[in-house]
Amino acid sequence: MPQHKSAEKRVRQDAKRRLLNRFKKVALRKAIKAVRTAETTEELVERSREAQRLLDRLATKGIIHPNYAANRKRQFARLLAERSAEG
Repeated sequence: MPQHKSAEKRVRQDAKRRLLNRFKKVALRKAIKAVRTAETTEELVERSREAQRLLDRLATKGIIHPNYAANRKRQFARLLAERSAEG
């Protein structure tokens, strides 16, 4: 249990932030899955753009590691290159 008022406040703030960060990470996982399951090339481009914006935002705020964001963006680019080479 916290011994000081500031520590009590910190516990409350941490709980709120943890919930928000969890929500954002779930949204990110859904966006990544949407990119992987895109049917058409146009759909893939649009979904990867949205997912990349989300990755950049979360990496900037420190919710995810910047290298994780970079690796996922590279993966999207590879998917797009494979898809455009096919058709």
